[in-house]
Amino acid sequence: MTINYKTQGTCSTNIEVEIENGIVNGVHFTGGCNGNLKGISSLVKGMKVEDVIERLEGIQCGSKPTSCPDQLCKALRESLK
Repeated sequence: MTINYKTQGTCSTNIEVEIENGIVNGVHFTGGCNGNLKGISSLVKGMKVEDVIERLEGIQCGSKPTSCPDQLCKALRESLK
């Protein structure tokens, strides 16, 4: 399953997530901090969706109420519906 999620409140504008059998197989962010987001994408690859959400949900970026990792969690929650 592939999810395309339009982000809100972050420098990135979209997240594409590939999930198979509850495991994250790939993540691609459009926009945002390129190196950091490549790092996040690499770290979550192979993780269970629930584990990614547990670790990254609620992270803020500076004074913003959300972040790219938090937005990734919102996209992953959509996959659980």
